[in-house]
Amino acid sequence: MTSIRFAALALCAWLLTCVAGVAAAQAPAKPRDLNGVWTSVTPPGTGGPWAIDTFSAKLPALTAWGRAKFDAAKPQRGPRGVAVADTDDLVYQCYPPGVPRIYLHPFPFEIVQTANRVLMVFEYDHLIRQIFTDGRPHRDDLPPSWMGDSIGHWEGDTLVVETVGFNDRTWIDRIAVPHSEDMRLIERMHLNASGYLQIDMRVEDPKALAQPWEFTRYFKKTDWTIDELICKDNANFDEFESSVTTFKK
Repeated sequence: MTSIRFAALALCAWLLTCVAGVAAAQAPAKPRDLNGVWTSVTPPGTGGPWAIDTFSAKLPALTAWGRAKFDAAKPQRGPRGVAVADTDDLVYQCYPPGVPRIYLHPFPFEIVQTANRVLMVFEYDHLIRQIFTDGRPHRDDLPPSWMGDSIGHWEGDTLVVETVGFNDRTWIDRIAVPHSEDMRLIERMHLNASGYLQIDMRVEDPKALAQPWEFTRYFKKTDWTIDELICKDNANFDEFESSVTTFKK
């Protein structure tokens, strides 16, 4: 009788272990777990041919200052595109594209969450963005920078990131929508019902934009790794982007 009871208990334990294993395998990702490598995706109805170059089909409302800067610029991309030799886009001199523009370039990025900060490791020129989540304020001792100073906090399952402290040498997108050093970027990052990383963005800049510019981008998780990419190694960056996009599909 004792051996039968022991066998029955062992069987129950095995079954519970199996059930727990299946449940764990089927469990959805934790809502606040943004870790992983992500690449851009365009769900139906959320984009168009313009989406590789800018964040909306229609140009945002610009101030007189912003319009003058836009008209004077010589982007390589978009309907006003010029030859690489004629562009004044600093990306072609291997300067950082800034945020949010970096999301437009077809390279993946990795999110690494720690207790006090979230790291975004971009394959594009191996840029690293630090988002501090330990309650600190923005620093007031930093010069204007390419990627800005980012502070984040959680609102439910959404990571809210405020970035300020930009220089005015980048464009918001690839078609030369300008910004000033007063630009403020608010990002709301969360996993949506489809499992995509959804980033809702709001750009505020009273000097360049007549009203805030709001848009959303989506990213899917992949099993890729972040490879080395050095801008100086790639003279024709458009061709290099195309080869990477084709390879990583």
